[in-house]
Amino acid sequence: MVDSTSSTSSATSSLISSLGAGSGIDFAGLAASLSAAQFAARSDQLAAKSEKLDAKISAASNIKSMLLNLDTSFGNLVRSGDLARTPVVANGAVASATLTGTSQPTGTFSLEVTQLASGQRIASNAYSAATDTVGSGTLTLRFGTVAGAAFTEDTGHASVDIAIAAGSTLSQVASAINGANAGVTAYVANTVNGAQLVLRGPEGESNGFVLEATEDAADPGLSNLAWNPGSANGQLLATAQDAKFNVDGLAMTSSSNTISEAIPGVKLTLGATNVGAPTNVSFNDPTDVIESAMQDFTSALNELMSELNTATAIGADLANDSGARALKRSLSQLAGTTVMPNATGVAKTLADLGLKTERDGTFSLDTDRFKATMEADQDGVVAMFTNGIYGVYATFDAIYRKASSTTDPGSLGGSISRYSKQLTEVTENQSDLVIKQEELRARMVARFAKTETRISSSQSTLSFLQSQIDIWNNSSNN
Repeated sequence: MVDSTSSTSSATSSLISSLGAGSGIDFAGLAASLSAAQFAARSDQLAAKSEKLDAKISAASNIKSMLLNLDTSFGNLVRSGDLARTPVVANGAVASATLTGTSQPTGTFSLEVTQLASGQRIASNAYSAATDTVGSGTLTLRFGTVAGAAFTEDTGHASVDIAIAAGSTLSQVASAINGANAGVTAYVANTVNGAQLVLRGPEGESNGFVLEATEDAADPGLSNLAWNPGSANGQLLATAQDAKFNVDGLAMTSSSNTISEAIPGVKLTLGATNVGAPTNVSFNDPTDVIESAMQDFTSALNELMSELNTATAIGADLANDSGARALKRSLSQLAGTTVMPNATGVAKTLADLGLKTERDGTFSLDTDRFKATMEADQDGVVAMFTNGIYGVYATFDAIYRKASSTTDPGSLGGSISRYSKQLTEVTENQSDLVIKQEELRARMVARFAKTETRISSSQSTLSFLQSQIDIWNNSSNN
């Protein structure tokens, strides 16, 4: 009986203790903990997936960046012309020369300049000062050929009218002519005779000009600025003329001192005459420069391949990435790819230039093979380093563009695009999870609040029950 009574007393005390503990519970903390526990597994899964996607995007983006840097630097090197046969003029005062990129010139050319191209220059009658007014009306520039006292207009070159407002000064007329953008520039020269308006035309015999004036009858004087070769008004300072020169003894002309393709693949800028003393235009040997470029290219490829091998190793971030594998295949085939399909010599592939692919995918340069190919087909090797649809740069650039494509799901760019989209979805799921967790927490808080209210309202009942039980326990003990 005592044992039974003791057991009943213990159970009752436990029940009362449990019920009475209600009002002392941190319901807000409990709701937060329970709601967090409800979504903990899913939250951890999303966090792990986000971290993994971040690592994949970072690895792929790093490789893509290395591709871009190599493609850009190599392209700039090719476009600079440093790998081509740079033209050299023996007498640098006569002309300077650069490549046009249209072809790969060879050999040595003779150049004799007998006349430089120049533009017409005229000066107006003298005024006392640049601030003198000149009348108003219209000045008209007509273009053509000036020969002695004759002017033959070029009807294909439109004339230009320049309005001169009343009260305009000599300086303002110069500004108006410059503002017309007709190819003729003007300025005011303060000479020993006074202020004179000077007009300068573009180079070339057919760019001669006359200046006509239509005066405002109420404000005369503008005709003082007019000029033509048959009048005594103003003065002719220089006649427009073409450049005249001989290349390998063949007479040629140009309306400008900048001349393209007189020597195939070369742009000449004439600077002086050398009548009777022709100079030579030759081309340097680019062997050393190209070999150095190939060494640098090989080193850069190895850095890229090393990063690829690391990223695609077993268990690495891009181990199963199709874009990374496709790029490795493309690079492994680079040495044997025909980069000059129309070549007639031995220089057609990068392997011909000594590039070798090792078993681990890295590269090396066989300098003996490079030199042998350079000796056998220098023209072909030089042609491989031009900026065209074929060549070393065009071939590598095609690899870069294919790998960077975001529309090709099998490319590195496609992988980055796919991973980025998946990461966005994970981020959105994480946001949704936070919202759902908060909604659950809020519901729990509301429910616990009702429980707390019920517990508080039953405190008096519990107190009465406790006193009755105490009385009963005392009676049982007696």
